[in-house]
Amino acid sequence: MSWVPPRAVRRAVVDPLWLPIAVALAGVLVVVLLLAGVAAPFTRKQRLLRVAVFAAVYLYLDVSLLVVSLWYWLRNPGWRRDVRTWRAQHSALLGRALTRLISLARTLFGYRVELVGQDLRIDPHNALVVLARHAGPGDSFTLVHLLVTTLHRNPRVVLKRALQWDPGLDVVLTRLNCYFLPSKSGAGEDRALAVAGLVSELTPDDALLLFPEGGNWTPRRHRRSVLRLLRAGQRARARQVSARSHVLPPRPGGTSAALAVRTDTDVLVVAHTGLDVLVNPRQMWEALPLDNRPMRIRAWLHRAETVPRDETAIQSWLDEQWALLDQWIGTQQRRG
Repeated sequence: MSWVPPRAVRRAVVDPLWLPIAVALAGVLVVVLLLAGVAAPFTRKQRLLRVAVFAAVYLYLDVSLLVVSLWYWLRNPGWRRDVRTWRAQHSALLGRALTRLISLARTLFGYRVELVGQDLRIDPHNALVVLARHAGPGDSFTLVHLLVTTLHRNPRVVLKRALQWDPGLDVVLTRLNCYFLPSKSGAGEDRALAVAGLVSELTPDDALLLFPEGGNWTPRRHRRSVLRLLRAGQRARARQVSARSHVLPPRPGGTSAALAVRTDTDVLVVAHTGLDVLVNPRQMWEALPLDNRPMRIRAWLHRAETVPRDETAIQSWLDEQWALLDQWIGTQQRRG
């Protein structure tokens, strides 16, 4: 769903309606929890109980984001608001919510995150652009949590417009000046300009998170990307993409816009694997709990002076990085 109501309508209508809707949903979840609790002794993995508890806490945290954001708005009227403090408050609020959510996922589902490879020693004086693989359940939340709690940066994320239907996330991410992607048709140049605008405003307090693949990796999307290249007559490129079976071919538009607009941004390239093979709800359900299936994250830091800024060079460099990601993911999966 790419259409969402205008911002004024969301704040005046959707957000206030969300509170009674959340209460009604909480009532439904109480019934589900009771039924799941009764059935729990007879089910070995207790999936329904785990999912119901997680959904209830997610609902609570989402309403909390909305309520606390309202409190911040009442306490800090626009005419006396310090932008840096304002964003830091909302970044910390989001970080706390994600910490609780990921901690709960660890308890209920066995969800674990492992950082492998070198330490993330970023320069605190440089703005940061993060280019990440997109695959598997929960990767966006986990990567934003990493930016806030480990790298201590305000997240500026390019993400799907459909997330604006979640009132709590919508308010917090909008105040963090994230960019919600418009519909696909005729939006390429607008997207690139919007990303360039975000980068031009980055400070050393911020990190811009981009997903150059444009969507979650799945085997089906990978096959479709190869077929599109074949239909376009790009056989050599199709063979190359086919050989890199763990990633989708990166789309250079947003990345080129992000890296060309400034020369002082460090770049963090992020790969992850472990949960990427869970590509549909049925697989996710059957995998619960996720025992012995950690999400492993590996990052490569590129200093500003080593990153190309010419459009053609950026495209070649990005393709090289995605080849490295594919190689690392394949190695991790073979190790098990």
